[in-house]
Amino acid sequence: MQPAQDGLERLKQGMRRTWMAGDFGQLARYTAQCAEEFVDRLDIQAGMRVLDVACGTGNLAIAAARKGAQVSGVDFATNLLEQARQRAAAEGLQATFEEGDAERLHYPDAQFDVVMSMFGAMFPPRPELVAAELARVCRTGGRIAMANWTPGGFIGQVFAVGGRYIAPPENVPAPVLWGEVEIVRQRLGAYASEIRTTRQMAEFDFPFPPADVVAFFREYFGPTKMAFSRLDAEAQSAYAADLEALWREHNQAGSGRTLVRAEYLEVVAVRR
Repeated sequence: MQPAQDGLERLKQGMRRTWMAGDFGQLARYTAQCAEEFVDRLDIQAGMRVLDVACGTGNLAIAAARKGAQVSGVDFATNLLEQARQRAAAEGLQATFEEGDAERLHYPDAQFDVVMSMFGAMFPPRPELVAAELARVCRTGGRIAMANWTPGGFIGQVFAVGGRYIAPPENVPAPVLWGEVEIVRQRLGAYASEIRTTRQMAEFDFPFPPADVVAFFREYFGPTKMAFSRLDAEAQSAYAADLEALWREHNQAGSGRTLVRAEYLEVVAVRR
């Protein structure tokens, strides 16, 4: 089921406010290397037309622009788009960043050679529309590439902890379903001649202990920041303690540092 039409716009505006809260750019710095590796595996060549959907502060887009691609990025969070523009300008890269909706992209059909998204297009509330739009703007023989957190991976567990304190929207599929191979094949299968899926790891390496990691997410990561703001003091303390325990349990570093590897599903679909 999907959210009722009269509540959909309120839901999407709430999601927009959530992702604009905090300063996602502070967190995106820690996944920049993962984004570069993802783009490297796509073998993007100079002159290719590339779209980064739900681009955030431009990790994927900037990595592709460095290869000489003609890059566009789209997101609904205007503050993140401004950071992406500033980053591209600082490196002298040619990339265009525009406000837009992954469920209703404002690009012509078959416009891009590669349509990609890392930890972004998995969040809109109507995944079937996202799948259709990713496919629509990709040319025949082009590639649709996604990186999606898996339900059983570390970030999936972080989301599950949050779900114990803040109920997710009703009738909206969980974002981490995009990290399930069979769900991906159901959503993209009608548009693809081939779908390749590979489980990959993103590495979070923070130069501070787990308690400070929780504080960092609470300050800068919009969904975490907004979740805490909706809880009373007692629930905030319990939520923080649960998050800290999860980071500590998965920490592979020594005292004073936090190193966690988080599984995601890499999807590469060839447009039919």
